Parts: sequence; C-alpha cells; structure tokens
Amino acid sequence: MKPLLCKAGQQLREQIDDSFPDRDRKSDGWIGDAKHSNRKSDHNPDPSNGIVRAIDVDKDFDSRPSTGAYLADQIRLCAKKDKRISYVIFAGRIASSKSFWRWRSYNGVNRHDHHIHISFTKKGDKDSSFFQIPMLGANT
Repeated sequence: MKPLLCKAGQQLREQIDDSFPDRDRKSDGWIGDAKHSNRKSDHNPDPSNGIVRAIDVDKDFDSRPSTGAYLADQIRLCAKKDKRISYVIFAGRIASSKSFWRWRSYNGVNRHDHHIHISFTKKGDKDSSFFQIPMLGANT
C-alpha cells in the first residue's frame, strides 16, 4: 500500500507554501524514515489504509527568526476549535488537547528546534477544508 499524506496535512502544507513561497524547506517532511519505523509515530503510515498523519515544516519562513514561533502558536490556537489537529511540537514544547492547548515542556528524542511538527487526527484523513490561521490567509 502506497503511503498517502492525510488531506488535512496536504491542506496545511499548501497554505504554508502559498503564504511563504520562498521559505526554507530543508527540514520539511511527512513520511517517517527508518528511525520512525521502529517506534510509534504519526509519520508512519497507518497499517489499515496507508495514511500518514503528520507533517514537519521548517522553522525558517523569512528573514525574521520569530516567524516559526508565531506560526506554531497560531496553529496551536487554531487547534482549539479545529479537531483535525492532534498536537503541535516546536522548540522543546508541545501543545495538545490534553493540556487544553497550553504549551508544556516536551522531552522527546527530538526537541523540534529546526521545524514545527503537526500531527493530525483521523478526522483529517479526508477533510481538506481551509485552516483558519491568520498567518495563512484566514479572514478572522
């Protein structure tokens, strides 16, 4: 079964690319490498349908070093209402519904200092609706 990025992941990546067409993509990715395959990860394809439910987006969007942190925060805030997002990790912090979408310390193997990690729920498998994120073209 060929791996396929969930529709929500495709949509969010497209919005990011449209808003920051000249951004650095060095740390971008969605499908797990050999290290990921040895552990539970949303970068690994779901065995039942081949869907991958995570993307990594390089933190370097423009000349301002804070843009990645601002975007990670806006994705976190969007996730409070958008049930397609499972959690966000960036710069040694994680936010999810478990913490009412507040940032808390993340002590995983990778601190995600070079990219923003966004994981999606199964709801995002087929839902490619526009994410209401101000930095990415939302009207609100």
